[in-house]
Amino acid sequence: MSKQSVTVIGLGAMGETLAETFVSNGHPTTVWNRTPGKVVEGATHAPTAAEAVAASEVVVVCVLDYKAAREVLDPIDLTGKAVVNLTNGTPAHAREFVRGDYLDGGIMAVPQMIGTPEAIVLYSGSRTVFDNYQDTLNVLGQSRFVGEDPGLAALYDLALLSAMYGQFAGAKHALDMVGANRGDFVETLLIPWLTSTMVAIPVLGQSDPQSPDDMQAVAIGNIIEANEDLGLGQPGHLR
Repeated sequence: MSKQSVTVIGLGAMGETLAETFVSNGHPTTVWNRTPGKVVEGATHAPTAAEAVAASEVVVVCVLDYKAAREVLDPIDLTGKAVVNLTNGTPAHAREFVRGDYLDGGIMAVPQMIGTPEAIVLYSGSRTVFDNYQDTLNVLGQSRFVGEDPGLAALYDLALLSAMYGQFAGAKHALDMVGANRGDFVETLLIPWLTSTMVAIPVLGQSDPQSPDDMQAVAIGNIIEANEDLGLGQPGHLR
């Protein structure tokens, strides 16, 4: 059985990897990039965005932002096209952008993970588009449909990134505090500790009599005082 044809608009680091993954999985793939010169082996390179869109039944968009996506797609007739927008943005961006039969997406992976089971791509918007093209989208990683509101994939994407950035910032701060005394701190203490705290996530925001807020406030105050003693955040401070 022939596989669905795919057009990829945008050949940045992520878009190029998406196109390569479709090609390697046997999907007839057409690509277009605003800046010429990018080459995806095995793909057809369309001279214009309109010709790229016309070449396939599903159009995957992965550009810098929604402004760029609008500039590319607004002049093009998208009637009968399934548009899957994997550009990073906000829920409002996604809801305002809806074009054609629309599916918005959030990629929870770096380019090196695309095509592996570890990659997760969130989708929201048209359930029909998701159902019709899920097998095609699955080549990129695990496909998760999170709802018919086009903004939900972006919302979940940014929420998950917020949790990740917060954890990374806290871990980096911990390493700054330990400094030269690090030893095997990361392997034997930091990673096991952060892993063990994951069990508390479902009850975040609920009052815990065994860990009252005033006790946490004391600990936070002590962290601040220790930071000052260590000179963290001071001009010229290096660890």
